[in-house]
Amino acid sequence: MVLSQERILLVESDPEISDLIARQALSPMGYQVRVVGDGTRAIRDAVKFLPDVVLVNMNLPGLSGKDLIVALSSQGVETPVIVIAEQGQEGDVIQAFRLGASDYLRSPVREAEVVSAVERALRQVRSRHEREKLSQQLERTNKELQRRVRELTTIFGIGKAVTSVTDQRSLFDKIIEGGVFVSEANKGWLLLRRDESKIFTLSACKNLPKSIADKVGQPWDDGISSLVALSGESLAIHGNPLKRFKVARLGQSALVVPVKAQKEVVGLLVAVRDAASAFSPSNQTMLEAVADYASIALMNVQLFDALEKRARSLQKAVEGSKESESVKSDVLQNVAKELRTPLTGMQHQVNLMLETLESMRADHQDGVRLLNENLAHMLRIVDAMSGFQKTNLTQNPMTVNLVELAKKAQMRFKAQIKQNSVNFSLEVQKDPLLVMVDPDQIGEVFDALLSNAIRHSAGGKVSVRAGIGKNGLIHVMVQDTGPGIPLDQQSQIFQPFYQVDSPTVYPHDGLGMGLSLAKDIIKSHGGEIWVKSEPNNGSTFNFTLPPTGS
Repeated sequence: MVLSQERILLVESDPEISDLIARQALSPMGYQVRVVGDGTRAIRDAVKFLPDVVLVNMNLPGLSGKDLIVALSSQGVETPVIVIAEQGQEGDVIQAFRLGASDYLRSPVREAEVVSAVERALRQVRSRHEREKLSQQLERTNKELQRRVRELTTIFGIGKAVTSVTDQRSLFDKIIEGGVFVSEANKGWLLLRRDESKIFTLSACKNLPKSIADKVGQPWDDGISSLVALSGESLAIHGNPLKRFKVARLGQSALVVPVKAQKEVVGLLVAVRDAASAFSPSNQTMLEAVADYASIALMNVQLFDALEKRARSLQKAVEGSKESESVKSDVLQNVAKELRTPLTGMQHQVNLMLETLESMRADHQDGVRLLNENLAHMLRIVDAMSGFQKTNLTQNPMTVNLVELAKKAQMRFKAQIKQNSVNFSLEVQKDPLLVMVDPDQIGEVFDALLSNAIRHSAGGKVSVRAGIGKNGLIHVMVQDTGPGIPLDQQSQIFQPFYQVDSPTVYPHDGLGMGLSLAKDIIKSHGGEIWVKSEPNNGSTFNFTLPPTGS
């Protein structure tokens, strides 16, 4: 098949031969043929005409056919050259091949031979063009894949930051930086709603003028985000339609996506380009993914801010109180009541999200599950605070297998074990270890001991052993490779609110009541609890329980 763009340059001084080749043989085939009579003009036309094939007579006046091949090569013209030679010029033809000629025709030429030679040469040209096209396509595909990898890596980094970065400002900066990158924008900002009002505050920005960047933490209206806040739908706008908005001073193309918490717009993520190039659907999808992470981050921030605020209030009340332990217990229970309502409400909202988990992206599912695990852990803390009493712990005793309680505790801490890179082992006998206990309370004992061991053994080992002791009691040991407990403080760690006085080794990151509650629970079940520890050599917490029937 002859393509309309295929061009033939014929360099021939004999009009009869030119007419035979150009008009009679090639033009009827649909080729674009240009005829020149000398080598000098052929060089000039080859650069402008860009022929796909050159036919040149070896016997040109002035510049010979061989000289023309050399000249074309020096000009960077890589077009196939077919030489036309008379009988007896075989030596010249061989030299022409050495100089780069691709084929030759013997004079006098015949139409069929001309067409056949040209088609052979064009097949090479077409093959080369196809390879170049495929190479360019492959290069574009590779660049697109590389861009996608960078985008997904950015999204993954944001997701990781949401679950690990506790500094709110740093987290929001990372979110807006990732949002600008994945949307291929030049600048961007994050607006968050202030409390229950309709006022949005500039919470983070990238590449904004200093006069605007200085307003971080203050209310700011960009002139377009309010529309998205009302509609709850993403908005992409560029060119002339954008000029009616104030944001046009910052760029010529804008993409605004809402940050939602249960269908309610609580923030706005904005990306802006300097040029009036429209944001693609892919850009919008990626920015909406970042907005989803921003939503999870906001829920985490609100949740942990509330918990930390209550915890600080509790700690302050406890430290300043010189009243009896019963008063401290009342304080704990009152704070627990205050915490339970917002935590339960948050858990209800997360449960609604869990019901639609299958419709979410896989990385979003992981974020929601982690949020659910954190809420469950906080509610267990609240339950422990509610039951914190020195005596008369209400029990619902039943016969249970202590091995199963240990295995369930291990499953509850599966995520924390992985997060802290702990080598965890559970060594229990095959036969059941039957005890008459309240399973929820003994579960709290396991939680308190495992939480301490895992938290302080990051990168180390934690082992749990359970079996029948020498005295016939069921004996449980939780051993870790943490920093150990100073000998002069080991007798105090089971006291309410006590924390090991070594902030560099044991940072004050708890309320200091887990071990005290564990001691009360074990004692109320007729058992004992104690610790063996050496500084820099780990700790082993032990407790015993009477077996069923004893």
